[in-house]
Amino acid sequence: MTTRPGPFDRADFPFALRLVTEAAAVAAHRWVGRSRKEDGDGAAVEAMRKALSEININAVVMIGEGEKDHAPLLYRGERIGQGEPEIEIAVDPIEGTTNMANGVDNSMAVMALAPRGAMFDLGPSFYMDKLVLPPPAKGKVDPTWPVKKKLEALAAALNKPVSELRIFVLNRKRHHAMIAEIHAAGARTVLQENGDVAGAFMAVQKGSTVDALFGTGGSPEGIITAIFVRAMGGEFFGRVDPQGDEEAQKVKAFGLDSGKWMSGTELVKSDDAVFVATGINSGPVCRGIAIEKNTAYTHSVILMAKNGARYDISSRFPIA
Repeated sequence: MTTRPGPFDRADFPFALRLVTEAAAVAAHRWVGRSRKEDGDGAAVEAMRKALSEININAVVMIGEGEKDHAPLLYRGERIGQGEPEIEIAVDPIEGTTNMANGVDNSMAVMALAPRGAMFDLGPSFYMDKLVLPPPAKGKVDPTWPVKKKLEALAAALNKPVSELRIFVLNRKRHHAMIAEIHAAGARTVLQENGDVAGAFMAVQKGSTVDALFGTGGSPEGIITAIFVRAMGGEFFGRVDPQGDEEAQKVKAFGLDSGKWMSGTELVKSDDAVFVATGINSGPVCRGIAIEKNTAYTHSVILMAKNGARYDISSRFPIA
């Protein structure tokens, strides 16, 4: 009796996934610079959902657009394909929606997947506090430490003074006190309005000018980030961090502890996980889409958590 191989055993499967993020990126690109992020996000969600249904997978959406973005598709718990789901996915049809709408750099279509049961169920959590560390600092920084102690340990691991550290932080009011602590300790910040997936990527990329990521961003992006950080040899920590009373009540009722830091291996239990991204506007992960006449040129990146393999795929195809 022959056993049909699962999707993670098929050599072609990771490469098929980029068809999903390509579809979302091209759909979103039509809305770049039009200041209509809801329209761009809706187009990307619809395109991603359609492409997923065409690559013959049995999947359940563990991390999706969900209630936060009032998305009609790709919501948490949605099933795609036939039969019992064998795979679970985390999707962000546009990471950097505001950047896309404003026509500035750093937006991409992103998804991640793992075997069924591998992804931690974040339930109603919208926001997650994150710490992303580069490979040399792995195992040397505790997320519960005060900012100053974390910076000192990071500097020692990287063999540089604290004054040379550059920490990626989203420029949000919730981070103002932490930013002040980083500066008081002598380190520098790299402040961006959006895009902590790209910030995390820079934190673990060799030769980058960013040494770590601190602070709270989206929970879906946390699961996605945990996968590619593992693939790139870095370290990820996260804890749910509700940003309002309503979210806090829902998170508590769901059984999540906002005081508990979880490692990347707790958030995604399997090494058999994959990260896929296609650029919309250029950023540190992917080049953006170029349109010439009726042809789209795309750049996608695939990262495999199991062995750290990276695949860069350039595609071109006609568009209407």
